[in-house]
This record gives sequence, C-alpha cells and structure tokens, in this order.
Amino acid sequence: MNVVAVGGGTGLSTLLKGLKNIDSFEITAVVSVTDEGGSSGKLRKELNVPPPGDVRNNIVALAKDEDLLAKLMSYRFNEGSLKGHSLGNLIIAALTKIEGSFSEAIRILERVLAIKGRVLPVSEDHARLVAKFEDGEEVIGETNIVRKGGKIVEVRLDRPIDALPEVLEAIERADIIIFGPGSLYTSIITNVLVNGVKDAIKRSRAKKIYVCNLMTQPGETTGYRVSDHVKELERYLEQNVDFVLVNTRKPSEEVLERYRKEGSDFVEIDAENIQNTILAEPFLVEIVDPSDGQRKIRHDSVKLADVIERISRW
Repeated sequence: MNVVAVGGGTGLSTLLKGLKNIDSFEITAVVSVTDEGGSSGKLRKELNVPPPGDVRNNIVALAKDEDLLAKLMSYRFNEGSLKGHSLGNLIIAALTKIEGSFSEAIRILERVLAIKGRVLPVSEDHARLVAKFEDGEEVIGETNIVRKGGKIVEVRLDRPIDALPEVLEAIERADIIIFGPGSLYTSIITNVLVNGVKDAIKRSRAKKIYVCNLMTQPGETTGYRVSDHVKELERYLEQNVDFVLVNTRKPSEEVLERYRKEGSDFVEIDAENIQNTILAEPFLVEIVDPSDGQRKIRHDSVKLADVIERISRW
C-alpha cells in the first residue's frame, strides 16, 4: 500500500517512526522547504541550499536501525563556530553542493542509512511563506510569522515554485495521504501552496487523513478548535479530507498550565462541528504518548500508526 505523509517538523518524524513498522506500507514523506529557523535557516541563507533540518529528521525517523549513524545525523554542536548546527544538516548541505542537487543529496543519504521508504522535499526551489493577518499586515518568513502572532487570514508563497515530479507521482499513485501532525500553516499547508501539489491531491483517489495537533500553536493557531484546523486545511486543498484523527487524552492540569504560560492550550474537541459541517469521519482516539507527559505533549508513534493501518483496511 502506497502511503504519502505530508508535513514537516517533529510531528511528521513522529508519525514516520510508527509507519515504518507496518510491513505492507510503502512510505513517501513529502517535506516542506520554507523553514527559516535555527541551523536550517542559517544554511539556507549562507549556502543557498534548501533547508535540510526537516528532511534530516525524517530520514533518521525512517532508518530501519536507529543506531549510532542515525544518532550522529542528529548530533548538534553546542560550541564554537558550528554552534547550533546539526551534523546531519551540514552533511546534507555538503552533499547538495557536491551533487548540485538537493534531492540527489537526500537519495545518497537514504542509501547510507538504509531507510524504509523515501523522503522528498516538496520542491528544490526557494520560496518564503507569507501570511496576511486580520489586522491587514503581511509578514514574510516562517519565523517572523510565528513571532508576529494574531489571526492568520491567508498564507501564500512569495514566489511560485514547482513541485518535484517525484512528489506529484507519489501523490497520484497513493492509496493513503496523511497530513500532519505538525504546524498547520508552516508545516502542512505550505506544501499545498507549491505548484502542482493541490491538483495532484485532487486527482488522487487515496484516502485522505488529517492528524490534528494535540495543542494549539502560539502565533499560528491560537484558539483553534479541531474543526477550525480541518476547515483551514480543506480551504487550501479545495476538497474534503476523509478522516480526522483526534486525540482524546487530555494532559494533566500541571502540564497544561506549563503550556498555557507559553500561549498554547489543548485543542478543543468539537466533534459535533466536524460531523455537522465537515464531510469527514472523526476518529476520537487516545493517541498521545503518556511517557512524554511530564515534559512535552507528543503523539504516540505506535498508536498513531495502528489507527492508520485500521483505516487502510476499510
């Protein structure tokens, strides 16, 4: 079964760690290229290469054996001129310069780490995300968008860029397309804005699944309920998703209070709005990782993959 997962950031890598253990799944991860923060942002600006961080995370997530080599890819320097850079980001940037192609650099790394599946940047071209806010201000760049905060009215790319042909082929032959988990605008919808992606999804006969975030994201989805997340995704897709995966396990008040201090809160489950106004089947399931509860609230890779496998058999 051909499975395409669309997103970026840590959410997508969490999903992939579970999916890779399902033998019947052939996985393609489609990763956003508008990241401007941290090491990725620096390399993008200084070396004129697409941001490697999300690609690196997802290659490591799909490694069959997350051994020392995979750990080395995630190693981050904490001092000197390399402070803030991960070794994997530097390797991908170097391979891109050597091969003259970001996607070819990724293919080489995939072979070295013997990953299950493929990781594809949605495009090899450069573009920045632009957000228009309710107050009329337009902000350019992911980092600036999150820092600005407020109600986002619309997002677009600052210039048209084309999707990799391999991305469009993977989407069109997919049996399942999964969106998220991840930042709604800056990790998921940013992929849909790339030329060809939305139309390829429309042509695909795949089951379309949205994995809703566990928490709202300050500066991006403050106050969003489950139905708000779904409506926004469907607005940019210009079509409905088939299934929405919603976590029902609410964190403790102690954990929630810590998140609230940072402007984040548990995503309100308004299943009645999904059922009444959105043509999607809501899956209300406990898919949070309880072992992470005292530190960070994360999806459980295994539980998430189990639900998706059940949907695939329908």
